[in-house]
Amino acid sequence: MGALDEGHFNGELENGVKLINLEVCDEEEVEATAAIEGAVKVLLQGLGEDVNREGLKKTPSRVAKALREGTKGYRQKAKDIVQSALFPEAGLDSGVGYAGGTGGLVIVRDIDLFSYCESCLLPFQVKCHVGYIPSGQRVVGLSKLSRVAEVFARRLQEPRRLAEEICSALDSGIKPAGVAVVLQCWHIQFPEADRNCFTQIHHPSEMNMQGWSKVSVRFGLGLFANEGSEAWGDFLALLKFRGFNVEKNHTKYPTSHHWCPFRSLDAPSCNGHASTHIPLNGRTPSRTGPSQPAMVAAVAMILNSLGEDPSRKEFVSTPRHFVQWLTKFRRPNMDMKLNGFDFDQFKPRLQKNMNDVDNSILDQAKGAEPVERSRLQSIAHFHGWKLQVQERLSRQIMETVAMIFGEDVMVVVEASHTCMVSRGIEKVGTSTATIATMGRFSTDPTAKAMFLQTVSDCTASGG
Repeated sequence: MGALDEGHFNGELENGVKLINLEVCDEEEVEATAAIEGAVKVLLQGLGEDVNREGLKKTPSRVAKALREGTKGYRQKAKDIVQSALFPEAGLDSGVGYAGGTGGLVIVRDIDLFSYCESCLLPFQVKCHVGYIPSGQRVVGLSKLSRVAEVFARRLQEPRRLAEEICSALDSGIKPAGVAVVLQCWHIQFPEADRNCFTQIHHPSEMNMQGWSKVSVRFGLGLFANEGSEAWGDFLALLKFRGFNVEKNHTKYPTSHHWCPFRSLDAPSCNGHASTHIPLNGRTPSRTGPSQPAMVAAVAMILNSLGEDPSRKEFVSTPRHFVQWLTKFRRPNMDMKLNGFDFDQFKPRLQKNMNDVDNSILDQAKGAEPVERSRLQSIAHFHGWKLQVQERLSRQIMETVAMIFGEDVMVVVEASHTCMVSRGIEKVGTSTATIATMGRFSTDPTAKAMFLQTVSDCTASGG
């Protein structure tokens, strides 16, 4: 027992599950976490932030924990998960696909997963459907299908390979007559590439992923190797029970180049045609990448600490892509002109207390024409492109709109937080809503209720 207590035991149990030297693992974890924390500090400093200010003191530690948790699949083996949960089940006869007498096909639907894109390190969300046809008179515990899927989702990924790896692991571990995976994936958008080459598809389920790039992929082995097979017909029919039409929503893409929105910044054209999309800030996207070598090197260090090789071809551009996205949050270079709306004339007043604002500016705004949607979007982007908390963001948008256009303001902000899925509670698909009110909306319940009903109606109608 002393050897076990001291963490020096290495061995193997009778069922083949290996015991790992916990002391070595702890040392590696501490070293990797420290390296990531140091890299995050470099990134924050590159943004012009003070890493010692109250709101950022624990940020490096939190980011390191989230990244290590989000990539823990590198330190797990799907084989061990599957082999510990195989059960004999002869079924009606010994024919293929009749384990349990169910007619063969077994599907676990709507597995919510979270992963990081290998091309840019930004998160993407996954709804996974896994099915297999038993053989050899044995079945696998249903929970293991979702656990195997999570092992491969918790690695730097792209959808096609994720589907293939889940299928291959289950095929190897279960030895079924066939195994298939369908994935619905949503990737966070890059601000200057928010329209990319593949079609945006409205998400039919309960999660509102507006503003995210979507792609659906499927992959199968054995009886599912042919996409036109009877097995696939049964699989897709069962998915339709959940309101998901794979044939309608299936988006084919040849390589990961067309999956990650950041990849479009590396290519001069899309499907042979030059892109004419003008980004929100009116500037042409830069394809040359950032010129912050310290920040790029820090991201490469993060990749290495996660267990990946930054020099591998899939990751050569990843540090540059991530830094290119991150520098949009740089404080000193905040673009003050968005959609033709010049914030420079108001910037000094934005930095003062609302009580000190010159009433003449408010008088100029009151009674004017209805506020253009683009101007409100500009205000939201101005405050959103900073390191933020949602409560502060809601208040800042409200105060700015009130100062410029009038003091009767109500703001509703809905957001999906990566921290809710990448660490701690790990709840994919959750969202957070906040409300901020000033003037009449803070004192008149009828006005507030009317505003909320209007927002609800617009959301329901897709407006």
